[in-house]
Amino acid sequence: MVPEINYWAVLIATASSMVVGSIWYAPKVFGTRWSKLAGVDMNRPGATAIVPIITTVIVSFITAWVLAGASSIAWHFYEGSYFWAAVVTSVALWAGFTAARFITHDAFEGRSTKLTTLNIAHELVTVVVMAVIIGVWPPAGI
Repeated sequence: MVPEINYWAVLIATASSMVVGSIWYAPKVFGTRWSKLAGVDMNRPGATAIVPIITTVIVSFITAWVLAGASSIAWHFYEGSYFWAAVVTSVALWAGFTAARFITHDAFEGRSTKLTTLNIAHELVTVVVMAVIIGVWPPAGI
């Protein structure tokens, strides 16, 4: 079975990750705290962010695409609401992969628990927003 995917929803979900990140890491939200905890100079030239931004777009597309596919499979398996299949799948994937891996890597790298918490919370918000977009815009025929 090939999961049905609404690629328009995936593209919008990809864009949403950029919006969430722009808000989350804004200086008046968590940006100042994050930069201090992560040791990132917020006053560096904007040109240094080009590669990380391109990387983020690519990785966000992959995340949205996998989430859409996994949501479709979950919906077929559990039936019921496509929206809730997407949201529950996003939280499960976040907890089992993203949060678990961040916690493990950050512990070995000696990163601050505050930084880890801030970063995994950002990832949770990002994937839940993606899931809402994917969930309210299921593939045709569902």
